[in-house]
Amino acid sequence: MENTFFKQHGYMHVKGLYNDSALSAIRPILDKFHNNWLRENSLFYKTKAINSSGLTASPWLTEDEKLSLFHFINSTQLLNQVTSIIARPRFLNSQLFFNPYNPEQHNYWHRDSQYHLDINAQQSALTGPEVLHCRIAFEDEHGIELIPASHKNWDSEEELAVRLELQGAHNYDSLSRGKTISLQKGDLLIFSANMIHRGLYGLNRFSLDILFFERHESVEQFIYTDFLPTDAQLKKLENPAVFI
Repeated sequence: MENTFFKQHGYMHVKGLYNDSALSAIRPILDKFHNNWLRENSLFYKTKAINSSGLTASPWLTEDEKLSLFHFINSTQLLNQVTSIIARPRFLNSQLFFNPYNPEQHNYWHRDSQYHLDINAQQSALTGPEVLHCRIAFEDEHGIELIPASHKNWDSEEELAVRLELQGAHNYDSLSRGKTISLQKGDLLIFSANMIHRGLYGLNRFSLDILFFERHESVEQFIYTDFLPTDAQLKKLENPAVFI
């Protein structure tokens, strides 16, 4: 059944999808990756980093730990939510989001597409294909602020000026249509990568993003083979199709 709320608004908040047991099973793996990443990227972290990526290709994790991640990524529990939006999703990447080193660091409004597309292509991207962030909160956090329906609708004059820092605006300025989605530990927030959004820092922000996309060659180019399970790992997964 088509998810009409997501189609209209560009996001979906599923409260309490994961219990403590489910989170505790995977948290040590995330912590191991995160601690190694911080050590290897100390300067980047201390200057501006607020996320890391490519957990399933990490040299710091064992094959068994990666398999546990793949089980978590392609669980029926998660995919039941994803397939209400995309019929045949494919896995793209995994990311961790955390607080910046400097508590005064500004967050920033953006569409994911602005980092690889010019402004005309950004507008064209609103027709698809869809790319989803599936954000799982491992701690209570302030969540994100987003512009509802901006996954299908172009920026207002105010939003474009702030997002692209035009006419003296800053990309951290408030936007009149902004909506805050706070997350509690165990919540799932699915939102379109195309929509205007910004992360909200503070509390013990620590969330895992799993990215899925609507199968299309324009997105396939961003898949790295190292992010995917081996043939042996695929045979142990309950929903291997999302990796194929």
